[in-house]
Amino acid sequence: MERERVVITGMGIVSPLGNDVDTFWNGLVQGKSGITRIDAFDTTSYKTKMAGVVRDFDGEGRFGRKEARRMDRFCQFAVAAADDALVHSGLDMEKLDRERVGVYIGSGIGGIQTLMEQGKLLSERGPGRVSPTLVPMMISNMAAAMVSMRFGCWGPTLSPVTACSIGNTAIGEAYRLIRDGGADVIFAGGTEAAITEVSLASFGNATALSTRNETYETASRPFDAGRDGFVMAEGAGIVVVESLAHARARNAQILAEIVGYGASSDAYHMVATHPEGRGAYLAMRAALADAKLQPHEVDLINAHATSTEAGDLSETRAIKQLFGEAAYRIPVTANKSMTGHMLGAAGGAEAISLIQSLQHGLIPPTINQEQQDPECDLDYVPNEAREAEVQVGMSNSFGFGGHNAVVVFRKYSS
Repeated sequence: MERERVVITGMGIVSPLGNDVDTFWNGLVQGKSGITRIDAFDTTSYKTKMAGVVRDFDGEGRFGRKEARRMDRFCQFAVAAADDALVHSGLDMEKLDRERVGVYIGSGIGGIQTLMEQGKLLSERGPGRVSPTLVPMMISNMAAAMVSMRFGCWGPTLSPVTACSIGNTAIGEAYRLIRDGGADVIFAGGTEAAITEVSLASFGNATALSTRNETYETASRPFDAGRDGFVMAEGAGIVVVESLAHARARNAQILAEIVGYGASSDAYHMVATHPEGRGAYLAMRAALADAKLQPHEVDLINAHATSTEAGDLSETRAIKQLFGEAAYRIPVTANKSMTGHMLGAAGGAEAISLIQSLQHGLIPPTINQEQQDPECDLDYVPNEAREAEVQVGMSNSFGFGGHNAVVVFRKYSS
């Protein structure tokens, strides 16, 4: 059976750099930092006092007070991004076979803010005050469920939980299902809203976070010799994944084609990446094989690159192992230098960035490159955006537990 070609026809984002695709993209290419001081709670006793906070997002204004109160912040982000992706795609849900429209949206941590608030109520006022909506607001599949209910999607609905590789897992699995004829359209990506007291304390006590609190705009510095940890962030990135035949039939604008997907496991450690990047290498190799591409045919790598010493080094080693000498001529960009690490939302947001690079022939920089790490010696597009013809791009996402997911996009041509 001939496999379907699979394309992207819509995008929506909520991010520390802005809550629409154009604002997000302009922030990236301008090298703007989205890192700010945390002001939602008192950080005096915390080691880290900054994050990539989503600003100017009014859930009640967007959804109405009643509806917003039924959704944790992570869910609000997902629904808002999906709304925008739907509009961008030009899909008319009333004209679709909704049994063939699905939703693949995941979250690594889910409704932790709701859990904390209700736990406090339980402690202070007893079990009778705990909301009956705690569980449905907390569970991480609710973002996918709310989008499916909002749009009337009767097809497969899935909430992958692969930590920080969720967005790529969702997009990649959506691509596979559509390629094999199992659906026409899938809303895919990830969402996260975990900038809370307990998350900040836990990551901080694990010494995973940067503590450059006085110079927070320069705290996230992937591949730089002075990197000292990641900067936690929040948001959502959702794309509309669609079969080419379905998109053509409705004369849709096609933004990019998905041509490859690879996944693997480090099988190594709960939180640490494999030091030689074994799992990352395997996922990238699988994605290229699926795309039927040779390493020299890749024009851009959007790296996972969280700004941790071990993680950035292992990804660099994995790239060198797979691409050989070509590794030194392929630009490698790190969006997290500007957004911070959006955790489960990172893959979706970075897919949108890569698609924009294919569309505009422009590569966002990796900012805060001040001192080269001799072991991280690739072309990381330091500090300034670069014009370049990008035909093929690879997006890497890796997560706690050793989950690795890589998606390859190509500039669309008929």
